[in-house]
Amino acid sequence: MTRSPVSVDAPGADVWEGLVTTALLGTDRRTPPGTAPGPDAPAALLDAAAVETVRRRAGLRPARAAERPQPAPEDPRPALPPAAARRLAMLLADRPGPSGGGRRGSAPDLTELLPQWLAVANAQGFAPPPQVLPALLDAARGRTDLRPAALEFAGPRALWLARLNPDWRFALRATPGGGAALPRLEDEERIQRLWQEGLFAERVALLSALRSREPAAARDLLATTWATERAEDRLMFLDSLRAGLGPDDEPFLEQSLADRSRNVRATAAELLSALPGSALAARMAVRAGACVAIDHLRTAQPGGECLEGGESGADGSTPTIAVEAPHECDPGMERDGVVAKAPAGRGERSWWLGQLVEAAPLATWSRRLGGRTPREIVALPVADEWQGELHAAWCRAAVRQRDAEWSRALLGEPSAPDAGGPGAVSLAERAKLLGTLGAAERAEWVAGFISAHGLSEAFQLLGVCGVPWAAPLGRAVVDALNIARDAGSYPWSFSGVMGLAERCLDPSEASRLDALLAVPDEPENASPGAGGYWAEAFQRLVTTLRLRAAMTEELGAA
Repeated sequence: MTRSPVSVDAPGADVWEGLVTTALLGTDRRTPPGTAPGPDAPAALLDAAAVETVRRRAGLRPARAAERPQPAPEDPRPALPPAAARRLAMLLADRPGPSGGGRRGSAPDLTELLPQWLAVANAQGFAPPPQVLPALLDAARGRTDLRPAALEFAGPRALWLARLNPDWRFALRATPGGGAALPRLEDEERIQRLWQEGLFAERVALLSALRSREPAAARDLLATTWATERAEDRLMFLDSLRAGLGPDDEPFLEQSLADRSRNVRATAAELLSALPGSALAARMAVRAGACVAIDHLRTAQPGGECLEGGESGADGSTPTIAVEAPHECDPGMERDGVVAKAPAGRGERSWWLGQLVEAAPLATWSRRLGGRTPREIVALPVADEWQGELHAAWCRAAVRQRDAEWSRALLGEPSAPDAGGPGAVSLAERAKLLGTLGAAERAEWVAGFISAHGLSEAFQLLGVCGVPWAAPLGRAVVDALNIARDAGSYPWSFSGVMGLAERCLDPSEASRLDALLAVPDEPENASPGAGGYWAEAFQRLVTTLRLRAAMTEELGAA
C-alpha cells in the first residue's frame, strides 16, 4: 500500500497535544493536519506521531551531568551461607494471596516466615547479599511490622539506597538521625549544635541515644531548652525519659507537674508514680490509704456474706476491705496527675479512686492492711461491690511498677474457675500482668490456663509468651487443638491459634503431630467438612515447623 505524503506543521507547543487528541477521537472524526479522511488516515497519524517524537527528542538541550553518587559503604558483617541466601530470595519472592474467607490449604505461608528468618539472621550477625536489598526494602515498605528487623539486617547499604530512591525514604525516617551518625558523647559542641539547630526527628534521636548511654546528660540537655519547647515536643521529649528512669530524674519531673500542658503533667505524674520512693508516690499513698482500709466492724463468712463483727476468728470469718472513694478532686490531686473529668459511663468517684490506687506504691498496702502479703490482700473480700475497681487499679499499678509478686497474686491460679472470666481481673489485664513475669513462668501459667479452660479464651495470653513456646506450653496448645479436632468443633474458630502455633511452636514438636495428619472421623454433630479442614491445618503446621527447622539450620543457629 502506497501512503500519501505527510504534511508536518512547523514545530509548536500544541502539535503533540493535537496528535494525542486525534488518536483519542479516532481518525473517522478527526484527521491529522494535511490528511484527507479515508483509509490512509490512521497510517498518516502514526507517521506524524513518529516525526513529532523525533523532533521532540532532538530538540532537548543536553542537561548537565548529574554528580556521580558516592560508593555504597562497606558492610563488615560476614556474608550469608549460600543455602540461607537462596532461602531468603525465596521468601522475598513470595507474595501473599488475596485475603478472603477461603481455606488456606496445606502449604505454609512464606510471608509469615520472613520475620522469623530475619530474627535468626540478625542474631547471627549476617550481612545480606547486595542483590536482595531492593526486594528486602520493598517488603519492608509494605509491612511496617517488618521494618525494624529488615533495616537492621539490611545494614548501612539500605540507607545508601534509600537516599537514591524516594520509595524507600521510610528507611531514613526509621533510622535515628535520618541515617546520619550521631555525635560522640565527648563532642559537646556538636551535640549542642544538633540540639539547638537540628530537625525535630534528629533532636528526638539525639536525646534517645544520649538517654540510653548517659541518662543524666540527656536530662540536662533537655532542661536547657525546656521552657521554650512546644507542648507537643515537650511531651515527646519527656517520654524519652522512660529509658533509664531513676530517682535522679525526680526533681525535673516534679517541676514538670506544673507544666501548662495537661498531657505533659499527666506523663510526668505517670513517670513519678513508677518511682516508688518519689514524693508524688508518697502523696498518692496517703490519699489512696485514706480510701481503703480493713473494716473491723464487718467480716465475710465462708459463703461470702458480709456480717457485723471483728477480726477473723475460729468460725472462719474473714476481714473485709472497706472502700470510701474520694468525694472531690482537689487541686493537689489534679497537680499530681489525677484527671478530674471522668470518661462517659464512669462514675467520678470510682474514676478518682482508680487513679489514686494505680499511682500509689504497692508496698503501701501491706502496711495499710495489717501486714498481709499481696496474695492474702487479693484474697480478702471487698465490701459494697468495689472489688472490680480496686483490683483493676492494683493490676495497673503492678504493671507500671513491674511488681512480679503482686502480678502473681492478681493472676491467681490458672486453673481457678474465674481465671477464664468473668472475674475481678479481665483477660486483657491478665495478659499485661503476665508481661511482668519471666518467660518460663509466663509460659507455665498460660499452659495451665489452657489445660483448664481450653483455647477459646487463650489467644490474648498466648500473644505475650516468648517464642519459641516452652515445651509445656507447646504441648498444652497441641493437646487442646487435638481435643477440639476430636470433638468436631467448628475449625475456623481456631485459625488464629493455629496461625500462632505455626510461628511460635518449637520446630521439635513436628514429630508429635504426624499422628494428626489423617482426616478424622467426624462426629455426628460436627461441622460439615471439619475433618478435612483439620487435616489441612495440621499438615500446614507440620510443614511450616519443618521449614522453620531447615531455615535455622541453614543460618547455622543452634
